[in-house]
Amino acid sequence: MNAYKANLINSISLIVLGVWGYIDGSSITALIPTAFGAILLACAGGVKNQNKIIAHIAVLLTLLILFALLGMRLPKSLESGGIGLFRVLFMCGTSLLAMIYFVKSFIAARKK
Repeated sequence: MNAYKANLINSISLIVLGVWGYIDGSSITALIPTAFGAILLACAGGVKNQNKIIAHIAVLLTLLILFALLGMRLPKSLESGGIGLFRVLFMCGTSLLAMIYFVKSFIAARKK
């Protein structure tokens, strides 16, 4: 796996699970991950072509959504439990995975 594939997985999961959360709960804030996922999906081409600026934008957005999910949404989901907790944990997992691969790709590019 590479940063491009990890970004694709993350962006698609944010979009799908965000829409699912909106349908399930009818809260407009559930679409925030969807918006981040759409922007990350738009950045996928730049990440694939190793465009530094677009890759850094993707990392920043991934980090923002990861902190938002962990700091704001996860505590609420832990209290309520259910399928919402699964969605949040899955989005956190894919975002963390994407961050790991972004860091690996930045380290590899630095070594070159």
